[in-house]
Amino acid sequence: MSLPPEKITELKQIIHNQLNQMDVQTRIRDVLSTSLLDESHGAPANEFGERELLDVLRDQGIIEEVMSQLQFSGAVGLPSRPRAAPQEPKPASHFPDKQDKVMGVPLKKANIDPTRRYLYLQVLSGKAFLEHLQEPEPLPGQTTSTFLLHVHFRGQRFRSRPVPCACEPDFREGFLLELHKESGGDASRMLDAASMLSICDPVHLVLVKTDPSGDTSLVSSHLLQWRTVLSSQGARQTIAVELLGLGAESKVPVGMLEVKLELLPTPSQQLTGEVITTQINLERSRTSERERLFLVYAKQWWREFLQIRPSHQNRLVKIFAQDENATNRPVCAFVKPLRAGRLLDTPRQAARFISVIGYEQAPAVGGGQPREQWSSTHAFLCKNKGDCEDHAVLLCSLLLGFGLDAYVCVGTKAKGAAHTWVVTLGVDGLVTFWESLTGHRYIHQPINPNDPPIVDQPRPQYPYRTIGCVFNHQRFYANSQPSDNAEVCRFDFHDESLWKAMSVDAIQSVCGSGSQATWPNLPPLVPSSFDAALLSNEIELSLRSLVSDHRKDLGLTCIWDPELSYLLTPALAAYELERSTGVVAGNEEFQQAIRRAVPDGHTFKGFPIQFVHRNARRAFAACLRSSVCEEIICCRGDHVKLAVRVRVYTYPESACAVWIMFACKYKSVL
Repeated sequence: MSLPPEKITELKQIIHNQLNQMDVQTRIRDVLSTSLLDESHGAPANEFGERELLDVLRDQGIIEEVMSQLQFSGAVGLPSRPRAAPQEPKPASHFPDKQDKVMGVPLKKANIDPTRRYLYLQVLSGKAFLEHLQEPEPLPGQTTSTFLLHVHFRGQRFRSRPVPCACEPDFREGFLLELHKESGGDASRMLDAASMLSICDPVHLVLVKTDPSGDTSLVSSHLLQWRTVLSSQGARQTIAVELLGLGAESKVPVGMLEVKLELLPTPSQQLTGEVITTQINLERSRTSERERLFLVYAKQWWREFLQIRPSHQNRLVKIFAQDENATNRPVCAFVKPLRAGRLLDTPRQAARFISVIGYEQAPAVGGGQPREQWSSTHAFLCKNKGDCEDHAVLLCSLLLGFGLDAYVCVGTKAKGAAHTWVVTLGVDGLVTFWESLTGHRYIHQPINPNDPPIVDQPRPQYPYRTIGCVFNHQRFYANSQPSDNAEVCRFDFHDESLWKAMSVDAIQSVCGSGSQATWPNLPPLVPSSFDAALLSNEIELSLRSLVSDHRKDLGLTCIWDPELSYLLTPALAAYELERSTGVVAGNEEFQQAIRRAVPDGHTFKGFPIQFVHRNARRAFAACLRSSVCEEIICCRGDHVKLAVRVRVYTYPESACAVWIMFACKYKSVL
C-alpha cells in the first residue's frame, strides 16, 4: 500500500519520536561498540556489517522490544500508540493523542474504565464505491488516491488510517466512543439502557478523499443512528450504512460501509425495538414541529420586513442555508461558541488559523456558477477547506468562545459578489470587521450622509459594499436602515428603526441546546499532527532539487549559499508574526544581517511568498509565475549564489502556513 507524502512524513515522525523516547540510538551504539571490540580480538572488524548488527540486536531482544512498543499491525502497516502503565481514563471530552488519531482506538489496546459505558464502533469493510470500479492496482511505490474516515461523537474525534481508493476499500477500523452524561452529577455514573436511549446525539461519519497531490475533497457526510444496538441480542449489531453524495447528489449513493456496533460493558437490560423506534420518532416529530412553527414565524417576520421598505426585497437577508447534505437549516444553527483550549491563545491567532484553512467554492456539476453550500463544522475541518461562509461561521464561533460579541455578516463585496465575514462589537461602541479568508481586521467608522461636504469623513479600508443581515447563535438582525451600504451602516441593534430583530425565543426553539436531535454539536479542535521543523526541511530540500533541475535545463549552474539561506529565517518569522498579531518586528536585524552577508559590489534580491498547502511542486510552479521570483531563480551573472528558506507554522487540525523565500546575490557587472 502506498501513502501520500504527508502521511509518510507523519509516520516517520511517529517512529522517530518513539525511538528517541526509548533511547534506541544509545543502545545500538553500545551494542556496536561491544561487538566491534569483540571482533578486534577475533575475526577482522570489517566483516561486521549491517546484517551482523541486526542479528546481534535481534538476539538481545532490542528489535522485538521496539516492534512491541510501536505495535505495528500487519494488516495496515501503520503504528498505533504504545500503551503505558494503567492510568486514570481520559474523560470523553479529551482527545486521543496523535498516534490514536492515525489508527483510532482498537478495543484490545484501549484502557477501559469498567465503571463507564462505551460504544465500540467497528468499520469492517467498504463496498459498492462504484466511482472507483475501474481503479487500477497501484504500482509498488506509486502514490494513489486514498480515503480517510473521520468520526465525531459527543466531543470525541477519531480518524482512520488512509485506505487506497477502490470499489471495495479495505476499511478495518475500531473506534471506542464513551457514552456519558453532560451534567456533572451523572457524568461518573454508568449509564443504564434508559439513560442511553435518551442520548440523541448521532455519530457523525465524514469520508474524505485525498488525491496523489495532497488535495482533499469531501465524499460523504453521514449521521449514524446508533441506538438501535440497545435492542440487539448481547448489545451487538452489524449494519450496512449507505453513504450518500453531497448537495444536489444527496440522494445518490456513493458507497456502503459494513459497521458493527457493540456496547461495553453489556447492559443488563435489553430494550425492545418498538421502544427505540417510538423514542426516535417522538424526537423527530418534536423537531419537525419546532421547525414548522419557526418556518411559519420566519415567513410572517419576512412579510413585516418587506412592508418597511419595498427595496428590502433586494437585500441579502439569509435566514436558512443548506448544509452538505442539502438539508435546510436556520443559519443561527451553524454558529455555537467554541473554545480552543490551549491550541489558540488569542482572537487574532484564531483569525490567523481560520485564514490558513484552504478556500474552495462548492463545484457545480456540469460547470456554471458554484453552488452555495454551508458545511457543518466537522466536515469543514475534515476536508480542511471551504467557502467564505464556512470560514466566517467557524471564526465567529471561536470569537464567541473568547468572550467577544461576535456576529456573522452577510452582504456583498465589490462588483456585487455575495460575501460573508465577521463583525465584533466592543463595549465602548468600537465596531471591527474580521475578514475570515485573510485574517485582516478593519475598524468600521460609519459615514454620516447628512453631514455637509466640508466635514471630513473616514475613508473605509475594507472591501465590503453592502450589509444585509447579521446573526450568531442567539440573535438575528436584518438591516432595515434607509441604505444597506456598508459605509453608512450603524451597528446599534437596540434601535428598531435600524435593525429588525427576530425573536430570541423563536431562534432558541430551533437552535438552542438539544433542540436539533439530528444535528451534532461543534467538534473540538485537535492539535496539528505535523512536525514543523521536519516538514520545513523536506519542502526546502524538494525546492532546492526543483530549482537545480530548472537551472540545469536552462544551461545554468546552481551554487547554494547555506549561510544566506539561514539568514532568511528572521524575515519569514517576522512575516508570520505580522499576519497573526499585526505587529511588525525584527526588520532592522534582518537588514543588518543581509548587509553583512552581501559583499561590496554585489546585489541581493529576495522574494517571500506564503502558501496554505504543503506541495513543493505546486508552490514552485506558482513562484515561477511571478516575474520577480523567476528573475531570482533564473539569475545570470558573475558569482551567482542562490538561497531558499522554508518555514512551516502549524495550527490546529491540518492547517499550516508555509512561508518560502527565494533569494540570490551576485556581482554587479554594470
